[in-house]
Amino acid sequence: MKKAIKITGIETIALAGGVSANSYIRKEFLELEKSGIKVYMPDLKLCTDNAAMIASAGYYNFISGNISDLNLNAVPNLKL
Repeated sequence: MKKAIKITGIETIALAGGVSANSYIRKEFLELEKSGIKVYMPDLKLCTDNAAMIASAGYYNFISGNISDLNLNAVPNLKL
């Protein structure tokens, strides 16, 4: 990460998504502030990962006989 910052010259970083709940990653990102990098990240209570929800939806689709081929594409507003 520090190498990427040095190469790009960025001064601001945003951490988001499920990975932002990782305490080690949060700590390392906050360490960057000591070197003048501005770090934005949500409160820990807002850092969720919806992998379990997606797996559950997939399971119930599968047992209902709804099976897709390799042409399946993501639909971000799909009704479950």
